[in-house]
Amino acid sequence: MRNRVARGFIALSTVLALLLVVPAGMASADTKHIGAGTCNLYVNSSGFGAFCGSGWLGTAASNWHQLLGGLPFVPCRDFDVPPGVTLPAAPDGKEWKLRLTIVDYDLQSVSPPGGAKAHIERAIIPVGPGERNQCPVLQYMERFWSTFDEGYPPPVLQVNPTFTPRVNIPAYFDLTPDSAYIKKESSLAVYGIDQDSLTMRGVVGEIIVDPGDGSKPIDCIGGVAPLGKDSYDKTKDPDQQMSNCKHVYKRSSATQPDGMYTVKLRIRWDVSYWHTNDGTWEFVDSAWVDAVQRLPVQEVQAIGG
Repeated sequence: MRNRVARGFIALSTVLALLLVVPAGMASADTKHIGAGTCNLYVNSSGFGAFCGSGWLGTAASNWHQLLGGLPFVPCRDFDVPPGVTLPAAPDGKEWKLRLTIVDYDLQSVSPPGGAKAHIERAIIPVGPGERNQCPVLQYMERFWSTFDEGYPPPVLQVNPTFTPRVNIPAYFDLTPDSAYIKKESSLAVYGIDQDSLTMRGVVGEIIVDPGDGSKPIDCIGGVAPLGKDSYDKTKDPDQQMSNCKHVYKRSSATQPDGMYTVKLRIRWDVSYWHTNDGTWEFVDSAWVDAVQRLPVQEVQAIGG
């Protein structure tokens, strides 16, 4: 589920032509296991998501043994490695897989089903025919697993006070709210004993803007607007703004390729999940995403904007 606000700003893409979005390095963002929960959450430069054991709950009087109806319990499952994870070549005849294993479980436990100590452990391993048979995919075990993933929306850069910056007039940068916030919920990914769905969100917490005219990049921590708001106050003059995410172009872009500056963006996405017990968002990790956009800059006398 995405927040769809400020759709009108998408028209800016005709002025700020998006060239590409390049996944940044993995840095410290990797598949994560949160506490004793039953979901492994991951955050990287390609997106975020979760691998969950979703069959933890039966009825108030049932346990996993009863749910299985006497069939054997297969505690592991192999998944594709999340995008953005860099790995060396796998050994001949094998491929890298993310193996999740339910451990410390009690099939006879009723409250909660699976036992209070049951949780998921993870490992990225090379899998061939032999290893694949260790974790067979059986239809009746489907209820014990679920996954979801979400990518970051393409950045749409807002420029104020005019869509096309003017020479010697401060240009304020920000992302549209629609491209600076994303929310994903899965009713299948039950991650606790409260039968709650898993909700994750990503919020842009920092932007580094390289204006493309040879000047130093601008670190825009204070230039990121709160959720649902714009950082530029249109009721005030350009020199009275609170945002520090600004740049003054000294020359027009007339001599640049296609008459536009190449603006480089580094965007930090901060990802959290909804912690039901506390009723708060709990931080998971951050990841950087790189993007490049084109921006025309005109002389003050020019007509436009």
